[in-house]
Amino acid sequence: MPLPEPVNETQRRFAELCRLGGGQKGGPARGKVLELLYESGSTLNRHAHKEVTAMLAEFSEENPWHVCFAIGICWGRLAQLTPEFIAPAVRLLKDWNSEDLNTAKKYHYERGPMPIEESLSGGHSMFKIITPSPNLPDSLKEYQKAQERWLKPIMGPSRPKYMGSWNATAMFMVALFSNNDLSVHLDSPVIMLPPGGPVHKGLSILYEHHILSEKPFEKALNDKETDYSSLYNNNALMENILKGRLNWSLLDVHSGLYMLGTRLAESDRWF
Repeated sequence: MPLPEPVNETQRRFAELCRLGGGQKGGPARGKVLELLYESGSTLNRHAHKEVTAMLAEFSEENPWHVCFAIGICWGRLAQLTPEFIAPAVRLLKDWNSEDLNTAKKYHYERGPMPIEESLSGGHSMFKIITPSPNLPDSLKEYQKAQERWLKPIMGPSRPKYMGSWNATAMFMVALFSNNDLSVHLDSPVIMLPPGGPVHKGLSILYEHHILSEKPFEKALNDKETDYSSLYNNNALMENILKGRLNWSLLDVHSGLYMLGTRLAESDRWF
């Protein structure tokens, strides 16, 4: 399967590994691919940690879950990651109002303002159903419990619109970046990470080039219904990649896949 034109250094290096071969069925050498994913993912994660900790510090008086949900919208390429967006977004998650909504929608990307409105509306509805602890957990077990509570209404008939695979899980991924000492121990999918978008594309590329023996489940868009089996199976594929190399976490795998699968030209300037 031919690769698309590379847009960043991760993709250029992967294309070169494919050219060199040495892996199954003429594909790239698995060990070298995993090392590339680790290097790209861990480098991106250092930037992610700085972004999350800076925003949580700036909005330290707010519920950190609200801040993490708003950052997740930005990382989903729906809104610009600026304090000017985070501030009204956090207020909307607490108290829906037209003034903050109109302000928040000004910070949209190419998909326009409606995905921002739908995501924040879905988040507002979820926070009315689920009231997380005012503090972020200090153990992976507590994160797992919090996510299971969050996912329960999303998997049911009362799922708010635009609460698909990204908005259902991104908040927890963002929150984990606030605690490096904890996140490095995420070595199994006890916490589901977002499986769609560039990550799904990255998994598909690895399947097409014989690094993975199973292809990812069909991706679920943010405004479409998602299901636990899809989340679990694509996260299990990330765990399969993780087990091929020592001393990295599922967050490293996830971010490496993102760099492999993204089509954003600006990703070439992220590091």
